Amino acid sequence: MKDNCIFCKIINNEIPCNKIYEDDKVLVFLDLNQDCVGHSLIIPKEHFVTLEDLDNELINHIMMVAVKMSKLFKERLGNDGLTLLQNNGLGQEVKHYHLHLLPKYENKVNLTVDEILDKLK
Repeated sequence: MKDNCIFCKIINNEIPCNKIYEDDKVLVFLDLNQDCVGHSLIIPKEHFVTLEDLDNELINHIMMVAVKMSKLFKERLGNDGLTLLQNNGLGQEVKHYHLHLLPKYENKVNLTVDEILDKLK
């Protein structure tokens, strides 16, 4: 854990989050700045900075969780597509590896964070 890392603080319950999924390796929660309905992040519970720092097992696990979340979003939010976005180095605002899940909708969808969480439970 890095003392000043916001994601490490979220993992350690020092900062609250809108949790969608958690297991022993990763945490998935709604991004505070929703670019689209259901915009979420997958973060490893161990502090890694970039994709290059992850081992293959963790990369595979993160992708399996992304598939699980994709199915959940389609079932509960009715999205028509999903974009995965991951920045390394330049453009990476938080220096803790994270994968953005950005559901896409053919028709505009407006839901509050509470409504999104209710649908994903």
